Amino acid sequence: MPAKKAADDVNPNAGKAAAGKVSGKPAATKVATKPVAEKPTAKKPTAKKATAKKATAKKATAKKAVADKAVAGEGGAESVVGKSAAAKAAVGKPESRTALVRRARRINRELAEIYPYAHPELDFENPFQLVIATVLSAQTTDLRVNQTTPALFAAYPTPEDLAAADPERVEEILRPTGFFRAKTKSVIGLSKALVEEFGGEVPGRLEDLVKLPGVGRKTAFVVLGNAFGRPGITVDTHFQRLVRRWRWTEQTEPDKIEAAVGALFPKSEWTMLSHHVIFHGRRICHARKPACGACPIAPLCPAYGEGETDPEKAKKLLKYEKGGFPGQRLNPPQSYLDAGGRPAPPLGAG
Repeated sequence: MPAKKAADDVNPNAGKAAAGKVSGKPAATKVATKPVAEKPTAKKPTAKKATAKKATAKKATAKKAVADKAVAGEGGAESVVGKSAAAKAAVGKPESRTALVRRARRINRELAEIYPYAHPELDFENPFQLVIATVLSAQTTDLRVNQTTPALFAAYPTPEDLAAADPERVEEILRPTGFFRAKTKSVIGLSKALVEEFGGEVPGRLEDLVKLPGVGRKTAFVVLGNAFGRPGITVDTHFQRLVRRWRWTEQTEPDKIEAAVGALFPKSEWTMLSHHVIFHGRRICHARKPACGACPIAPLCPAYGEGETDPEKAKKLLKYEKGGFPGQRLNPPQSYLDAGGRPAPPLGAG
């Protein structure tokens, strides 16, 4: 057999390939190819997963709606769940300065409606009595001070009288307030300073008041705001606790808290703001167990849930007039009595 014929028998396409080369056209070769695997199509979500996804979306929408209502002040105090959801919705999302100012002022407006009779809870008839009572209120309650000062002011009605007092006699009067020796030294020293430096009159300027023995910025602002009608923020323990719970500031030092909170409000509101916050701290937003379930401003509070959330149990935690008990003043303002408040009993009564 000729060689060419043998080659063609071995590869019958060889001749065609060669012809293709000569003609310039590629020869049609039959190449065995593997079938192309089809791409797996995405599985359609099962009905169960689709339902779960819709439920999650619906829940997120509902949560946002509750939060929006809380911020807008809608819904009232009837939805405790809404309050909690609104507070949680704000967690993790930084609050803008504008939003903070609006929320802080809204809280103050709400508190003004809750406590229209808010007032300083120390009994006093003049600036001298107020500055002495405020100094004595350190490390004790206003109630105990109010029960003690009647005897003190009856015996020493003026700075001149207290400046010349026998320390041992003053100590006996002040014993119920605690730390009575240190307090005796402070009030006698304060009275002497008033007589020697200010002609027996309580000064009406911050820079003068803080020079008096036992008088710091807190005491000075109590006196300025309530005896002289000059705006000031009183940063006591209640005020510090609440403004941090409400996230008005993260500061811990009183003077820095004073500056941070003061920047959120017009100066004209500072004194009454202090009364509103302190009243709320004493009656509802307690240190150890806040009555969250009975709190009218819960929708605006990021700390909702730190205390008792059950409405009935929370009501039992309310103090003073909110709980149906006497207040701290023996001689409270008439507006307080008109609102249902009861005066405190004198020392030794009951």
